[in-house]
Amino acid sequence: MNIHYFSGEPWEEKYVRTKLQGEHITFHEGPFSASAELSDPDATVLCTFIESPIGEADLARFPALKLIATRSTGFDHIDLAAAKARGVAVANVPFYGENTVAEFAFALLLALSRRIIDADERVREIGTFSPVGLRGFDLAGKTIGVVGTGHIGAHVIRMAQGFGMKVIGFDAFPNAELSRTLEFPYVSLAELLAASDIVTIHVPYNEHTHHLINRENIVGMKKGAYLINTARGAVIETQALVDALQSGTLAGAGLDVLEEEGDLAEEMKLLSAPHPREEELRITLENHYLIAHPRVIVTPHLAFNTTEAVERILDTTIENIRNFAKGSPTNIVS
Repeated sequence: MNIHYFSGEPWEEKYVRTKLQGEHITFHEGPFSASAELSDPDATVLCTFIESPIGEADLARFPALKLIATRSTGFDHIDLAAAKARGVAVANVPFYGENTVAEFAFALLLALSRRIIDADERVREIGTFSPVGLRGFDLAGKTIGVVGTGHIGAHVIRMAQGFGMKVIGFDAFPNAELSRTLEFPYVSLAELLAASDIVTIHVPYNEHTHHLINRENIVGMKKGAYLINTARGAVIETQALVDALQSGTLAGAGLDVLEEEGDLAEEMKLLSAPHPREEELRITLENHYLIAHPRVIVTPHLAFNTTEAVERILDTTIENIRNFAKGSPTNIVS
């Protein structure tokens, strides 16, 4: 197969070539979006990550394309309808970091609950070891609302119970067996928001979860609650999050993802455009408020990023390509 591989780290080339011996692979250091002029009439596979959209015009540059293998669980960056119309299959990595992302969600929560970043900055920048103003709170006895109880959410529930927390869950498709086995109840989203001291988001991003947490329902959250998001930024309406922090409805947030996070890397281009997109500009500026807020922790889409998880991603992607070549495709989403 003729494979174009994008966004790989330097070490990945040897790893992938070793496991896909005999295949013609072209590695590109940057993302797919950085190769806008690239075309290849013989390319059969594009191996990409989530940072670059792939639409009809992009597909047209690769007329022999048969497979897009995205090294991610999410696939909303790919125009599935356009791919299907061209007979191009799309494969993802459905499971790679259930424990990895769950652990990171708790890393954010613990950093907030015990003011770890504030304490570290005080020691580094001021040089004082005084604990004044750094009092935190216990997780034991608190209610955590888990929004999305799939593979990652299930790990979060187990971890929360290990901390002695009370767990309630919300899912569009409740898992009765999971509820019975892990001994937690499902409630409506409104009930979860009203009862939870901490709300943690673990749903995929799609048309049904866009702004799942929004200005209409965020006001119903328990006053002084904390919100953790390691899913996708647009699951939370940015303006609603800002308003909730300003009003005191939320005491803080741990955010590994931001709505329109891509624009933060290109904000000068956005701000200097002749006709800036007003909504995206507003969200970008609101993200700056979140980054500067003393009780908000923002990390750069990092929850998946461990050595073990990255290797699982590569191994699954390689298997997806191999199996497709053998006529037994796996993890096909379209």
